[in-house]
Formats: sequence, structure tokens, C-alpha cells
Amino acid sequence: MSATSASKPDLLARDRAHLIHPLHDRKLHDQHGHVWVKGEGALLYDADGKPFIDALAGLWNVVAGHGRKDLAEVAARQMETLAYCSGYAGSSNPAAIELAERLAGIMYPKIRRFFFTSGGSESTDSTIKTARYYWRMKGKPDKNKVICRQWGYHGTTLAAMSATGISSYWPMFEPRVPGFVHIPSPYPYRYVGPAGVSQGIAAANELEQAILREGPDSVAMFLAEPVQCSGGVIVPQDDYYPRIREICDKYDVLLASDEVITGFGRTGKMFGLQHWGIEPDIIQFAKAITSGYFPLGGVGISEDIANVLDTGDKVWMHSYTYSAHPVGCAVALKTLDIIESEGFVQQAAEKGTYLLNQLKSELSDHPNVGDIRGLGLVAAVEFVQDRSTKAEFPPTDKVGHRIHLAAQDRGLVTRLRGDCFCLAPPVITPYVTLDRIVDILKASVKAVLG
Repeated sequence: MSATSASKPDLLARDRAHLIHPLHDRKLHDQHGHVWVKGEGALLYDADGKPFIDALAGLWNVVAGHGRKDLAEVAARQMETLAYCSGYAGSSNPAAIELAERLAGIMYPKIRRFFFTSGGSESTDSTIKTARYYWRMKGKPDKNKVICRQWGYHGTTLAAMSATGISSYWPMFEPRVPGFVHIPSPYPYRYVGPAGVSQGIAAANELEQAILREGPDSVAMFLAEPVQCSGGVIVPQDDYYPRIREICDKYDVLLASDEVITGFGRTGKMFGLQHWGIEPDIIQFAKAITSGYFPLGGVGISEDIANVLDTGDKVWMHSYTYSAHPVGCAVALKTLDIIESEGFVQQAAEKGTYLLNQLKSELSDHPNVGDIRGLGLVAAVEFVQDRSTKAEFPPTDKVGHRIHLAAQDRGLVTRLRGDCFCLAPPVITPYVTLDRIVDILKASVKAVLG
């Protein structure tokens, strides 16, 4: 029996018998499991035939929407010509070369060299190892610590998990990799800093204080997402990142921008830090570069860092079997064509503004809606027990989870961070579907919270 012809109960039974899932939770899968069999535009279809709005674009990645034949055809052509070759030193392929050239033309000006991975976690590990190699080759081997932020998400391989600042990922896998330090998020809705200093500057100064506590000669890098998306769509204050760049320069600390989600137009700019007019020394990316049609990610580095890799007297002993995969690079090139020809940056800016305004119009007067925020086509609604104090619901109430289940009953799927309801639909999502997202969320909130 083929998977597509089987019934949903049968498929779920076979799933239970043999599959282990990311963030494995047997109860969740048993009680509320989906078996996706088709995607079309901003919709996913369950095995029982029911359509759902994909309000998180898969996992923030399917920016061009589901079911695009142009991306499938590019992948098929590349597979017929050269399905795989090694990307190790001494080997290359035309698609990888062209993709690196293409990225150099659209990236932050100082980023000109690229290493390709299979996804975001691999990109994080590559960034960490590159920073440590760089300082070792510069004669400063003690500069190996990485400073990150609470609510930052950088992946779940052991080093990436140690960088991630969402503590629920840690307990079952302790001890974490040493050398990672976390500072508070700028989190405009919740960060409290000293009086007399703007919130953004005070939050940025947390980095300076951490560098001084650890010792500047021990800190290699500050790793941060322009917008902390998985952590609840936390958009920083306008004066935050310019001050961060100043601090990194002052103490000779590399600034690494995790743009696995924010890269390639999602926030209404091609890359996230462009909103604040600064450049990183390292950028890591994945997700939207292939719109999820093939696993591909990467790291871009400044010429200064690249020169150290080129001239270092020790080989950069870092590698992945699928680095510079020709099929992934071909799909990425076609995805970049789509992003540019269909104006994804402008679409994300305009549709994001529309979605945020609709959310505020329909939900801001609800007594349990504490904050509605976003940048470009990524947004979140944070639910609280008491608006006046910003007090959160007890975790045992599972308010976010219950709203999420109510939304699924009405044909919408996404992901949460606690009681923060996250939204990042495909960039191609029609306005009528954005309206439907808001309608479903409003009805779900009413069903759970009154």
C-alpha cells in the first residue's frame, strides 16, 4: 500500500511503529497528529483531505510557497546531470561556484566568501568553529567564548544547543558544551534596564558587561539573530544593534548574525541587520535560500576572516559530506531568481505591515493580549494573564497550546513559544489568506479565553 493511498489512521499507526520525530512527544502525535500529503501555495493538505493554512511557512522556510514546479524541475535537471560530488578542498561544481558569486553580489558588502552546509544547526557549528580557528590563527587561542542571548535559537546540535538561549532545550542533554555565555534579550515588552538609559542601549550594554566579566581576551564572538523569531518574534529597539556593533569593535569581538530565518527578505529587507545600517563579520543562513525544497545552509565571512583561512598554517579541519551539494546549490539559485523577480522583499514588507495592522485591529482590545509585534512578514501575539502587570499564565494552564489546538480545528497550523503565537506565512500568501489567519486566531482566542 502506498503512503498516499493509505488512510490517515493507518499512516499514523505505521508512524508510531517506526518513526522518531524532532522534539519527540508521543502524546502530541497520538492525539493531534497530521500526515501531510500535499502542499499548494500557502496550504498544506492532511491525509484526511483537510486543508490547513501553513501560517509558519513550514518551519519559517517555505517562502515561495508549496508545490512550485519550477523549483522541482531545477532539482530534477541537476540530479540528471550531476546528482552529487564532494565539496572538499580540491573539488567543486559549477552550481556552487555560481551560488557563491551570486551571494557575494547581494550580501552585506564586507561578506564575500561562503561555506555551504545542510541547514541552520550545521551553520551555527560552522560559525563557532570558524571564530575559534580565526582567533587561534591570530595568536589568541584563549579568545574562544561565545556570547549569546536569552530566547535566542541557533539549532539543536550539541554546540548549537549550547548557544541557544531557550532553556527548555537543555536539561535532558546536559552538560552543555563549555564556553557559552547568555545575556538578556532586548525584548522590548519585558526587558527592564537602569533608569535614565534608553531600553535599547541598556540591553546592548549587557553585552559590554558580559565581555568585561569574562575578560575581553577570552571572548571570540557575539552570536545573535536580528529578530529573535523562534524565541517569540522579539524585534529589538532601533538603537540596539548600532550600539552592539560599537561594543564588538571596541573589544575586538566578532559579530555573527544568525539569519537562518531573517535572511532573504523575510523581514522586509534582504538581510535583517540592514534595518539598522550595520554589517556583521559573519552571517549564517539556511531555510529561505531554497524555500525548503532542498536542505541547504551556509556561512558567509568577511574578507579578513577569509584571508586567515587562506593563509593559516593549519588546515581548517571542518567538513560536511553534503557541503556545496550541487542539487541544493541549483535549487538555491532558482530560489534567488524567484525572490528577486517576484519582489519578495517588498512583498514581505507590505504584507507584513498589513498582517500586523489587522492583528492589532482585531486583537489588541482583548484583555489577555499583552503584545502584538512583528517586522516584515513575521509576527507574534503574546498572551498574558494580566495586561496591567504583564503577568504570564501559569505554564500548567497551557494557554498557547490550547489556542493552537483551537486554530488547528479551524484549519491553521503554526508554532508557539510558550504563550507567544508566532506567524510567518509564505511570502506568496494572498491577502485574503492573511485575513483568514487573523479571523481564525481571533476565533480561537475567543474559544479559549472568552
